[in-house]
Amino acid sequence: MRIAVTALIFLAGLFNLALGLSFLYDPGGMGLQFGVSPNGPLGFAVLRADFPAFFLVIGFCMLRGAWVRNGDLLLVPAALFAIAFTGRAISALVSGTQPGFFEPMVVEALQFVLLVIGWKVVPHHKIEELTS
Repeated sequence: MRIAVTALIFLAGLFNLALGLSFLYDPGGMGLQFGVSPNGPLGFAVLRADFPAFFLVIGFCMLRGAWVRNGDLLLVPAALFAIAFTGRAISALVSGTQPGFFEPMVVEALQFVLLVIGWKVVPHHKIEELTS
């Protein structure tokens, strides 16, 4: 099971890295796919800064955690997905939804569950092991 979970985390990490890089080279197109449109240079800067930061950190931590078998690194993307999911849930309650609203929430929830399972089955490194 651990090998399958690690492989799924690695593949999901590659997916997230690709999303992050896509926002760097096509922020307008990717923003539209996410329901966000840039408003001038500042809007493009936000799309090129914030979205890649989110997805590249998630992807890197997933790849690194899976590759070196460090379950603790998986908590970072799990926390980011939990926060994103919570923000979408609040938005659904406050602002309502529209067609296509819940698909990103499903992706976030599935990756969160995968990461928590990964955190449970992938070994944890003690601080002494990392510094020695």
